[in-house]
Amino acid sequence: MNTEIKVIVKQEDIDELNHVNNKVYVDYLEKARGDWYDYAGFSFDKMRERNLGTVVLKLNITFLQEATLGEVLTVKTAPVRLGRTSFDLKQKIYNERDEKITEAHVVSVMFDRQNRRSVPVVKEIARHFPS
Repeated sequence: MNTEIKVIVKQEDIDELNHVNNKVYVDYLEKARGDWYDYAGFSFDKMRERNLGTVVLKLNITFLQEATLGEVLTVKTAPVRLGRTSFDLKQKIYNERDEKITEAHVVSVMFDRQNRRSVPVVKEIARHFPS
């Protein structure tokens, strides 16, 4: 199950080089993962109700091109690997010309908020991964 969201580059996203600051891409990617969880049927609210969450274990980002003020970017998220307590999502960001400007590989761990330990990936998330 793949999802995509649109983000508009705002003034506060821009750094002294007049392009999106690298740390802002992390926010774009996180917003898109939240959207993926919603679509998967296990939103952040549902996670909290079950005293669960996800933590990012590894985030690998490659910046290919710059994005500038006012651009509308598309962030695509796709599941790629399911482990027992972790899972990987591939994320790509495209500009208005449909050029890939950023790609990321994110490893997340399912997390019990009370016991502060990893737990098996819940079925609501697991069912969306390729076998």
